[in-house]
Amino acid sequence: MDADRRGMMKSVVAAGIAGGTALAATPAAAAPAPAPQAAGAKLVHHVFFWLNNAGSAADRAELIAGLRTLKAIEVIRDLHIGVPASTEQRDVVDNSYDVSELMFFDSTADQKIYQDHPIHQAFVAKCSHLWRKVVVYDTMAV
Repeated sequence: MDADRRGMMKSVVAAGIAGGTALAATPAAAAPAPAPQAAGAKLVHHVFFWLNNAGSAADRAELIAGLRTLKAIEVIRDLHIGVPASTEQRDVVDNSYDVSELMFFDSTADQKIYQDHPIHQAFVAKCSHLWRKVVVYDTMAV
């Protein structure tokens, strides 16, 4: 780091220590970004799938392909499909599932439309043989 840059950094740090506000206004000290959510969505539908053939890349790919068809249902505000992340192992982290889907809806009525929609019904009929367990968490924004 050159001398001019070092001097500038010392000034910023000193101002933050003395004033207590300079560092709080920097992007690094800003509040964390909110969780990903479609703007205005009120209901979050999070589903976790455990495959019958755990570790089967073919079955996982088939399930993910089936989940992607759900995006065509007009009441789904946003859809995220994922697999367990390779994050730090901790007692509170459950990464035993194979695939998850996260959907956002404007209302419980929209979520009910999704549940009854022919595309969702076709997905269940076509893909339910792939999973041995499904866990759903539905939450409302507060």
